[in-house]
Amino acid sequence: MEPIEKTIVSLDWMTITLFVGLVILALGKYLFHKKFLNFIILPFNDKYILLHNKKGQFSHWFYLLLTLFQLVNFSLFIFLVLTTFDLFPVEGTVINYLLILGFLALFELVKFLLQMFTGFVFNNIGFVGGLIFSKISYLNYSSIIICMANILLIYITTNSKTTIYVALAMIFLINGIGLTKLLKNHQKALFPYFMYFILYLCTLEIAPLVIIGSYLKG
Repeated sequence: MEPIEKTIVSLDWMTITLFVGLVILALGKYLFHKKFLNFIILPFNDKYILLHNKKGQFSHWFYLLLTLFQLVNFSLFIFLVLTTFDLFPVEGTVINYLLILGFLALFELVKFLLQMFTGFVFNNIGFVGGLIFSKISYLNYSSIIICMANILLIYITTNSKTTIYVALAMIFLINGIGLTKLLKNHQKALFPYFMYFILYLCTLEIAPLVIIGSYLKG
């Protein structure tokens, strides 16, 4: 019987990454307990958006902690998706993850600045800021689902495409609920900016998803 070489991928850095993410979430819950209680029921109740959608919301520590939690987990999820679909080699996994994390952070920052600049051009930064806050809040909520998916993909259902598809479906469902509520609550205010809103959806929301989807399909 000839020995077969088997590459064993260390999960240490993934475990540390998950732990760091959970510590960030726990810190947000501990320091801002009331905000967290409102946030955790976000898809069923808009109380979090209504209470905290005000001036300075983007610089509040609770928002920053949740966004950091989102970046850590979404980056890890993207890494696991790319690994599952064999879109890059196993070697240099930590470096690959850090590159994804850096790219995602830069992408979200540039996107945020472009959106705020658009609000400045339309002389309605407050309104646009409220829309961005609502959208990112639902995205941050989705990261809780992604965190659970990451745990499954790393320790239980390794390389499971089903887990990935279910997680993606949950993300679209949660953010779909958020978009529906946003349109319902701001339909009168959005009407004068309807063409801008369609342009915004096409260029800054749909286009990146189409590009990523085309890449995965190819």
